[in-house]
Amino acid sequence: MVISPSTPLHKLKGIYQQVCANLRTSGEEHAMKTIVDNWLFGIEERLLSVSGSGTEDAVLEAATEREIETELSGISEMNSALAATLRTYYRANNAGDFTLAQAALGWISAEPNIGRELKQKAGIRGDIDDTVAFIFLRGLVSIIHAAGYRGLAIAIDEMETTQGLQRNQREKAYQTLVRIIDALDRGDMPRCYFLFTGTPALFEGSRGIRSLPPLYDRINVVQNDAFKNPRQPQIILSKFDTAKLELVALKVVDVYAQAYTEPDRERISHRFIRAMIRKITTRFGGRVDIIPRIFLKEFVDILDKCELYEDYNPHDTYDFDTEHIKGELKKEEEAVMVVTF
Repeated sequence: MVISPSTPLHKLKGIYQQVCANLRTSGEEHAMKTIVDNWLFGIEERLLSVSGSGTEDAVLEAATEREIETELSGISEMNSALAATLRTYYRANNAGDFTLAQAALGWISAEPNIGRELKQKAGIRGDIDDTVAFIFLRGLVSIIHAAGYRGLAIAIDEMETTQGLQRNQREKAYQTLVRIIDALDRGDMPRCYFLFTGTPALFEGSRGIRSLPPLYDRINVVQNDAFKNPRQPQIILSKFDTAKLELVALKVVDVYAQAYTEPDRERISHRFIRAMIRKITTRFGGRVDIIPRIFLKEFVDILDKCELYEDYNPHDTYDFDTEHIKGELKKEEEAVMVVTF
């Protein structure tokens, strides 16, 4: 998920909502229903293995509902709505009321505009908000693991946008990070891995993480040599150089081949990729670490043209001009751009 004005870090409900909406497994996107169904099926299978295959449907259903409560007992002590809604989902599926079942999943996923019928049948009030979203996330992680998956990995990108918030919102966002870190450290969310990405300014800038000392103390690391320690709270990535950017370009070509058609490797050759990197880098003061975003956008456009036009040869026609991207440049890109007269 990406931190943005519509999903800011200080709104836990929005983060939880995005996690639910983007749940995926190795074989399926939008996997919330599959995960919950696998979890419930696993409960039934365990109950049947104990009581025998002749258990009546009504008896099995009642036992499964009790087991739902048992498995989520730790969460229900703080908020009983998750277990209540999952019981309603289970009953609705068994009764063939798939509209109600879908509404139950929608409510658990913090989707807006879920009707009154679900809340009445589940015996719940209100919706998931910032005060309970973290509790529901803990419950979701336990369901994922009980459903047979190893756990939940959550990647949160564009963290640096938090620096642009008003001070009270920015501090609340950083406090959210403290809350997540402490919950993980206490073992409240086993089998859950968070990965946050950000620029150096996020960690060291005046409006970044350094501005909240308790957070900075938790994740600050000392990096004084070339041997980076992946066990530290921060994984510090090396800057892009020409060799790394060329490798990324070749991976993009492979991905493009899978998504569309095999590119013409003579037109998109190693020699052309190096020349293209050199042309763009020259316009940005020789800073290869600045250009990956710009380079990749241009590179995909060239791949498209090679697929669409047989007579298009980037060796002969491609030249980099900054005029068409001036309105899209980030501050750090503008700062090193070579101005031509």
